[in-house]
Amino acid sequence: MTAKDAIARRGVLSGALLVALGGCAAGPDFRTPAAPAVDAYRKDPLPAATVETKAPTGDAQRFVSGVDVPAQWWTTFANDELSRRITQALAHSPSVASAQAALRQAQENANATRGALFPSVDANAGVQRANANSLGVGASEPGAPSVFSLYNAGVKVNYTLDLFGATRRGVEADTAVADYQRFQLEGTYQTLAANVATTSFREASLRGQIRATEEIIDVYNKELKLTEAQNQIGAKSLADVLVIRTQVATAAATLPPLRQQLAQTQTQLAVYLGEFPSQSQLAALDLDALGLPHDVPVSLPSTLTRQRPDVRAAEATLHQATAKVGVATANLFPQITLSGSLGSSALHSGDLFSSGTKAWSIGANLLQPIFHGGSLRAQKRAAEAGLDKAAADYEQTVLGAFQNVADALRALELDAENLRAQAQAEQSAAQSLELVRIQYRNGSASYLQELDATRQYQQTRLGLVQARAARLADTAALYTALGGGWKEDSEPVAAAAPNASPQAK
Repeated sequence: MTAKDAIARRGVLSGALLVALGGCAAGPDFRTPAAPAVDAYRKDPLPAATVETKAPTGDAQRFVSGVDVPAQWWTTFANDELSRRITQALAHSPSVASAQAALRQAQENANATRGALFPSVDANAGVQRANANSLGVGASEPGAPSVFSLYNAGVKVNYTLDLFGATRRGVEADTAVADYQRFQLEGTYQTLAANVATTSFREASLRGQIRATEEIIDVYNKELKLTEAQNQIGAKSLADVLVIRTQVATAAATLPPLRQQLAQTQTQLAVYLGEFPSQSQLAALDLDALGLPHDVPVSLPSTLTRQRPDVRAAEATLHQATAKVGVATANLFPQITLSGSLGSSALHSGDLFSSGTKAWSIGANLLQPIFHGGSLRAQKRAAEAGLDKAAADYEQTVLGAFQNVADALRALELDAENLRAQAQAEQSAAQSLELVRIQYRNGSASYLQELDATRQYQQTRLGLVQARAARLADTAALYTALGGGWKEDSEPVAAAAPNASPQAK
């Protein structure tokens, strides 16, 4: 091939590439959905703050509108053990490692698809053992060997013009899949942090309930010993003793289920932290050691769809579905493929690319779909239906996001009221119990009345513990509903993939 031919061939390929890159892609162009035209999360106005109660975890929480959730929102609970747990979970949980691997896989698939935008260049070399007859040469011709070796080497170039954007839409679709996996990874961070926090709050609540129950049982046991002593001297009947024994046993029977729930909570925490339950060593977490955030950020409704990873993931799915319509549309149009080759064939390897052994070719191929049994148009209609589904799914995800925020805001407001009621009930029950005990000692109240007052006090103590934990858990739920401090440019926490194998080239 002469230099002029080579220059001409390069010009054709370069021009084709420019045409493909500058051409219009078939199908609709994706546009980011507009933020919902709403300015509030609830129908009724959000109060400036929750009610305040003079009890542990009873501080008023102030709603601060227009402020984003901090990136490490768990630090607002002012507990080092909670922060340590969440940091460890984000660094060692297999769920994070799995999401990270899925993201890398999707990104490399997008890179692989993007390679089709450029010409493919392949080198080939080979040797063939043949006889003269196989090449159509008579064995009797002078100088023609009967058996010989044929060496060949060359380079081939192929390029399919992306005139209607099928390849570009394919790249767009795979890039959207990578975006989806990125938002799934962010969602994994968010969900894992929320799970560790709420499970830790449940652990602290169960510890408080067990402690309160044990204290009540100690009171019952003291009363039982006193009544048994009185029974021996005839001051109390056997029926009185049996009543108290029943009460002790009844209260003691509530401990095993609580301890079982605590054990299950601890094993769940171990798994969240990427540890085996038998190897996990968790420091005890007490409700009194957890601080209730006073200022609760409430980001603007117009920004919610840009903050929640699940909404962004649904948007990426919508983008992918839009690109797939473009791919299906472009498949209805012609495809033009350019090809070229430069090579050499010789009887001796040392003669390759010498004078008289070179060969080259250049060509173009046009493929116009004519009849495929209606499959191409059916594929286009299927892609359009997929786009409609993705749009509906996106809308549903957005509605669910606003529902989550509205429910969390309402929960915080009602949690504060519930805590106030539980604190008042606990104080009243304590006063009532003390009064009944005095009356019992004076003979003006029966022991059954004392037992009933003690039982009510026990129930109110447990209710108060549960109400305190609910305020903490629902605060974390609001942080999660608002996006959990997620930012589009936030750097993911590195996770150590267990038993990770080295990458193959």
